[in-house]
Amino acid sequence: MKTEVRGSITSVSLQNPSTSLFTTSQGKSLTGALTGCLGSLDGGCIEKLLLHCASALESNDVTLAQQVMWVLNNVASSVGDPNQRLTSWILRALISRASKVFPTPMNFNGSSSTSTIPSRLMSVTELAGYVDLIPWHRFGYCASNSAIFKAIEGCPKVHILDFSITHCMQWPTLIDALEKRPEGPPLLRSLFPLEATSPPLLNVSSEEVGLRLGNFSRFRNVPFEFNPLGGIPGHQDGSMRNTFLNTIRSLNPRIIVVVDEDSDLTAPSLCSRITTCFNYLWIPFDSLETFLPKDSTQRMNYESDVGHKIENIIGFEGQQRIERLRNIGFSSAPFCEETAKEVKALYVVLTWKGHNSVFATAWVPNPNGC
Repeated sequence: MKTEVRGSITSVSLQNPSTSLFTTSQGKSLTGALTGCLGSLDGGCIEKLLLHCASALESNDVTLAQQVMWVLNNVASSVGDPNQRLTSWILRALISRASKVFPTPMNFNGSSSTSTIPSRLMSVTELAGYVDLIPWHRFGYCASNSAIFKAIEGCPKVHILDFSITHCMQWPTLIDALEKRPEGPPLLRSLFPLEATSPPLLNVSSEEVGLRLGNFSRFRNVPFEFNPLGGIPGHQDGSMRNTFLNTIRSLNPRIIVVVDEDSDLTAPSLCSRITTCFNYLWIPFDSLETFLPKDSTQRMNYESDVGHKIENIIGFEGQQRIERLRNIGFSSAPFCEETAKEVKALYVVLTWKGHNSVFATAWVPNPNGC
């Protein structure tokens, strides 16, 4: 993503920015990072400062890191423009990361640098509004449901393993389609994790979600069974995830559909993760600017959920996610023409200012094995 598409310029007032203030004991200078930026900081200058801070943290340059954080603190605002709001969350994650390495006197918006972002629980109605707020989720629902519907033609029984984070919100649409199937609806068995560990989080149990989905299915005359799953691996190491995916492969599924962000936020380098984070996660902040006012509670709640992700990406060191199912015996499957048309229609909305946001891929077991 090109930072110049953002177009917003943040004015910053720096009191007495003396040369000595921006020179560290290790001889490194912040002046170069601020060249052409003092007085007004656009997206490119903010990204440059964030990378200087990341580089200082990786090299344990305490003084330079704190100096850059001080400048960024003058830029960041949780109620400002999209650049400022995103910067505020990235800065918070950087301060959290720094506090694990060395004590820092800087607090973020009056809170302790080691404080965590409070989790919030939402109702099912609030979740529906969350899903419909921006078109990311609906795109995935459309693509995956259409691919699944095509893959299970003629099947009297269908088992679905759902590892998504939106608490079965996509299944009512598929159930509607199955009700109208020429050969009649199949027996639908749905399994999904017992508890979600990342936003959005519900204030009702998985069993309650399953009960409501069962009631909806009966209303649509679609036989339905629900079973919650426990012990689903989360952010485990590569070998454990491979074992899990190999287990799925051994079930010989008709199709696996993956809907994910069109970016790699798992690079080993902190600087690389910040670059991707700043240029990719700007999309939801900018889209929310279009849909909701600056002081909207719904907007701040959604941004807080993005903030959870930013804190994990930047504030901690995690394992890289496995991206290629082909490595463990799956082959990519093309979407049917009807699915491609539906996705293409949504893709115009999904692509934000010319930049991809979410992708969908379909996989089937490779008959030749690995």
